[in-house]
Order: sequence, then structure tokens, then C-alpha cells
Amino acid sequence: MGSIITFLKETRDELLKVIWPMQKEVIRLTTLVIIISLMVGVFIGGIDILFTKLLAFLIK
Repeated sequence: MGSIITFLKETRDELLKVIWPMQKEVIRLTTLVIIISLMVGVFIGGIDILFTKLLAFLIK
């Protein structure tokens, strides 16, 4: 039981040392991740459509 309490105290102490990002930075980085994810999704979707049409052309 003592080890659980020690663990929780040490965890709290470590979390107090963390430098948390400001709200503005979180919003900027989240937006960047969403934009890049959408771009990669569109790119992969385009490649998929291209290969699907190419394969359909080769099969006919």
C-alpha cells in the first residue's frame, strides 16, 4: 500500500515540473496536425483513385 502512495506522490511531483504549452500554441499545433492529416488523406485518396482506374483499364 505504501508503494502506491509513494508512486502517486512522485507522479504529482513530476507533473508539477512539466512546462505545459500555452492555449495559443496548442490551438496552432492542433490546427497544423489536422491540416497535414487532411492533406495526406487527400493525397492517398488521389493515389488510390488513380491506381483503381489504372487497374480497371489494364483489366479491360
